[in-house]
Amino acid sequence: MIPHRALPLTRLLMVLILPFMFAACRERLSPDQIPTQADFVALATALPLTQNAPPPPFDDDVTRFENVDNGLNELAGGRYTVQLSFDGVYAGTGRSADASAGAEVQFDQLSSARRVQITTEGSLINRDASAASYEAVQLGPDAFLVRDGVCTTGNSESAQAAAELSAGALIGGASPIHPAGRRATINGEEVYLFTFDQDALNFPAVRPGDNSRMTIESAEIWISPARGAVIRYYMNLSVENAVVFNLSQPVTGNIIVRYDAYELGTPVNITVPFGC
Repeated sequence: MIPHRALPLTRLLMVLILPFMFAACRERLSPDQIPTQADFVALATALPLTQNAPPPPFDDDVTRFENVDNGLNELAGGRYTVQLSFDGVYAGTGRSADASAGAEVQFDQLSSARRVQITTEGSLINRDASAASYEAVQLGPDAFLVRDGVCTTGNSESAQAAAELSAGALIGGASPIHPAGRRATINGEEVYLFTFDQDALNFPAVRPGDNSRMTIESAEIWISPARGAVIRYYMNLSVENAVVFNLSQPVTGNIIVRYDAYELGTPVNITVPFGC
C-alpha cells in the first residue's frame, strides 16, 4: 500500500484551477460578455473629489466671487489683508519697474464702520519710489482720512473714496470657479480649494495693451461654505506689454496677489483715527 502524501500547496492550487482554465479556453466570451476594464486614473481622481467635496451650493461651479470680497457685507464684521506687487521692466526699454500696494481692511456692519490702512511704494506708483501710507475710517455718514499727518474730515470725496476701497477693486476675483477636491483649515476656518480658467479671471489692476499677454502661473481660491466667503486667494501671473495700475506706459514682468480674511463674523470696534 502506497502511503498517502499531502500535495504541496502550489500543486494543489494548480489541480483546482486547471479545469476552469480549460473550460474557459473551450468557451470563448463574446465582446459583450467581457467585463469593462476599470479606468484607474478616473477612479483615483474621483475619490478625493468625492471625499473632499464642499457642501451645497458650493459643490458645483460657483459664480459669486467675481470680486474676492463678495459676501462680506452679509457678515457682522471681520478683517482682511490684500497685497498686490509687480516686479519687471518697462516694455521695450529694459528699464526696471516695480510697485507694491498693500491694505488691511476692518469692517463692522452693525455700526456701518470701516477702517482702511494702505501702504504703497515703487516707481510705478510713487515718483521717487518711496513708501507712502494713509488711514481712512468711515463711521456711518462721516469719513476721516489721515495722510502725511494731516486729517481730513467730513464728507470730502477723497475721504469717502479712501474709506470705501475694497479688495475687489484692487485685485478682482474670478467667476466661475470649480471645486478641486481639497479641504484644509486656513486662518481658523474650514475651507475648500477652488480653481479657475484664465478666461474666468477678473483682474482690474492689469489692462491689456497692444500685443500684450497675461499668463496665470498659479492660482488658488479657498472658500469657507460656513461663511459664504473667500478666506484665501493667492495668484502668481506674468504679463508682457501690459498696462499696470492704469499707467500709460506698458510693462513686462511678474505680479503677485495675496489675500487673506480673518475673524469673519466677529464685530469690530472701529473709532475715529488718531489725529482727527
